Amino acid sequence: MNAKLIDGKAISAKKREEIRQKSELFEKETGRKICLAVVLIGNDPASEVYVRNKIRGCEATNIKSLSYTLPATITQAQAEEVVRALAVDDAVDGILVQLPLPAGLNETKILNLIPPEKDVDGFHPVNVGNLVLGKESTVACTPMGVMTMLHEYGVEISGKNAVVIGRSNIVGKPMALLLLRENATVTVCHSKTKNLKEICKNADILVAAIGRPAFVTADMVKEGAVVIDVGINRVDGKLKGDVDFEKVGEKASYITPVPGGVGPMTITTLLENTYLCGVKRYRAKKR
Repeated sequence: MNAKLIDGKAISAKKREEIRQKSELFEKETGRKICLAVVLIGNDPASEVYVRNKIRGCEATNIKSLSYTLPATITQAQAEEVVRALAVDDAVDGILVQLPLPAGLNETKILNLIPPEKDVDGFHPVNVGNLVLGKESTVACTPMGVMTMLHEYGVEISGKNAVVIGRSNIVGKPMALLLLRENATVTVCHSKTKNLKEICKNADILVAAIGRPAFVTADMVKEGAVVIDVGINRVDGKLKGDVDFEKVGEKASYITPVPGGVGPMTITTLLENTYLCGVKRYRAKKR
């Protein structure tokens, strides 16, 4: 393989150590730890794993974690009551409601109860709006993690052609906005895009977030492109990305593996968002 690996595990470890040092200093200066509240509704196995990893991440970075595990049978009103209580709890700096929610619960209503200043996932309309406007905001963890990876490896973004495959609110759209903010020329592709292969072959930076294993093949990639694989697909018990890793790796200059690429950076960015939310809240109260 000709491409250099963008090592998400190594970047994540470095960033977590930085967060730990900063959060310990915050505790020393203020007398309190930054606190993240995690709400898990139901018993989805993948969600349970994600929540455990997030709690472990908090432990490793000196962030206090509060865990609320609620039954799938909980009513909309009961779920909203839990989030409302956390929203007004001054000891809580960040709130995360693990998705997806069980059927019958209104995801939008529940997430919108999280105050923008405690929205560590970057999903609140105020934070999304600020991102669109180019103002300071908390940004969705996966695309922000991708930007950190590009910066760590010195990938030039300004003036480059960037193509994002996928238009989700969690990855595709914020990813495009972050790249645009750094002066890339951005094209967003999706299931209705025509001439997808030709568009992708023009990309200096190609981000695949479509949720289809090995969807991006070598004939879709420009020689020397930087390829970021956001996909996590389980195939025959193994994790596979959206990119045909081996063959695309022969053409790309940089590529992220799955696992070990974008995944570790998502949780690390969540921890960084939590730290930043805590600091901002503390400073706002001191004014």
